[in-house]
Amino acid sequence: MKKLLVIASTFALLSGVVVADIQAPPGSTYTSTRKLGRAFSNIVYGFMEIPEQMVRKDEQYGRKAGATYGTVDGTSRALRRLGYGFYELFTFTCPTYRGTFKPPYERCGEDNRIEMNPSDGLSEFPPELGAEGYFQHSRAQKY
Repeated sequence: MKKLLVIASTFALLSGVVVADIQAPPGSTYTSTRKLGRAFSNIVYGFMEIPEQMVRKDEQYGRKAGATYGTVDGTSRALRRLGYGFYELFTFTCPTYRGTFKPPYERCGEDNRIEMNPSDGLSEFPPELGAEGYFQHSRAQKY
């Protein structure tokens, strides 16, 4: 009985030490389903670039620029996003960027955001107007 207790405790001790922290490789979050999701979101919600750019140009250059330059720039970005969406829709089963499903993103800007095609300035998913849901906390009112 004593031998069994010693063996069991040794096994428990060694199994606790041997547990490894195996992490997923960096590209494992980018799969064909994520690429398909990007395609659908760019096709369906790509038009949100128009009001987004109108608001951004309004804040940077004023109301007239927001109404004119923002509309034109937003339409251009929406059409590019629509094109990327259809491209990714037709190629979602194929790893097209360096043998992976990653889009060609780079970190840029002061806030270190990930941008798709930095020359175009498009992010991975279309912009979100209204309540922005990327915050990791929430407020609750308690009575």
